[in-house]
Amino acid sequence: MAEPNGLHLPTLINQVVTAIEELKDSFGPFEVHPSLRSEQAKAEAVLKELTDRLEDNFPYFHPNYAAQMLKSPHPVAVAAYLATMMINPNNHSIDASPATTVMEREVLKQLAAMFEYPEEFLGHLTWSGTTANLEALWIARELQPTKKIAHSADAHYTHSRMSEVLGTTNVSIPADNTGRMDMESLEAQLKTGSIGTVVATLGTTGLGAVDPLADIVRLAKEYGARVHVDTAYGGFFKLIAENHLEPETARHYAALKDADSIVVDPHKHGLQPYGSGAVFFKDLGIGKFYKHDSPYTYFISDDLHFGEIQLECSRAGASAAAIWATLKLFPLTEQGLGAALIPTRQAAINWYESLKDSDSLQPYQKPELDILTYLPRVDSMTKLDYVSHELLVRSAQGARPDQIHLATYVVKPNQLQARGFNFREDAASARILRSVLMKPEQADWVPRLHSKVQDLAKYLIN
Repeated sequence: MAEPNGLHLPTLINQVVTAIEELKDSFGPFEVHPSLRSEQAKAEAVLKELTDRLEDNFPYFHPNYAAQMLKSPHPVAVAAYLATMMINPNNHSIDASPATTVMEREVLKQLAAMFEYPEEFLGHLTWSGTTANLEALWIARELQPTKKIAHSADAHYTHSRMSEVLGTTNVSIPADNTGRMDMESLEAQLKTGSIGTVVATLGTTGLGAVDPLADIVRLAKEYGARVHVDTAYGGFFKLIAENHLEPETARHYAALKDADSIVVDPHKHGLQPYGSGAVFFKDLGIGKFYKHDSPYTYFISDDLHFGEIQLECSRAGASAAAIWATLKLFPLTEQGLGAALIPTRQAAINWYESLKDSDSLQPYQKPELDILTYLPRVDSMTKLDYVSHELLVRSAQGARPDQIHLATYVVKPNQLQARGFNFREDAASARILRSVLMKPEQADWVPRLHSKVQDLAKYLIN
């Protein structure tokens, strides 16, 4: 049976598995060692147990799942990853990955061009955005070892955690009433002369807010600081920023080209499986910090090996192959991969407009990308927390086709007040609702999602 996208994954898998088996056969037969053999029936039984245990999962692939940043990779990415994994190249060195090293270079050039980065840059794929951010902060420390790293209070916790790992000092800059880094607070810190790198987030994981990058770049230059951009979640929105995001948001995406380093996660909006991040540096001189000597690794090529410019050692060539194949189908243009982002953004806007007219729900703030936050119309912090939690639990109950999966987000009274809400302060914090609408199908699914959550909220409030 073909998937809704018209592709039949078993056929794609059969195509690539057959091709790789033929490739293996071309090198001549050999007997598999007895220690690796097993009975077919036993292997099938193990895999049956596996698929049975995978029943204990939420439907990350379905538009009814509007909770966390989770969705299935594209079938072509799955098939490409599987095909390459059967050979298992290691993109640490060209010796261990001649084909996929070239694919990674091609992918990196496309991603760098999307950000309007110079043709000459240093960068590579990583296992994750966390690893990529660790590397960017490590370079920040090496360049300015006595300086602090500043980031928004709403930035991903990876920045404070990696600062601890690296032994650097991080400074949390307050967020304004839209969830963006507050510029007055940033400038006050920059004036001290203690800040070496400012981390701007384009697409915070909580609210999907876009830090004012253009203004951050200007201030950083004025005070001699570097700028690192964590666009792990929101990076691919650069493809549609000019025509489909608010002008102010688009202005900050246009400033990506001025950043000293950038991180993006293809496993989010790049349609990839997990194990796929990327980091880019504008300054070629930072290569000196990676210098090391391996007596057994780099031999068959004088070209630069990725292991010479990365903190990680072994890294799956299958990841590079999966992105490469996906971008062959969906190039990094508004009409290519961007076409899958336009409806996710529209889904968030459509639901936001419906929430404004609801008598039981209301929006927390207007979404900048495709992450939506909202809350029940109640009068106290304890009631807000209770109803939000019940909506989370009860909406996911019932038969599978009827389940809707949401997430929550913790807020404090001052954050609510900054957005015009006044609740009786009988608790120090409360949960509200949060939905990541990162599946393009959700543009047509929003009325269904809204109707169920609204009706359930009405029941719980009354």
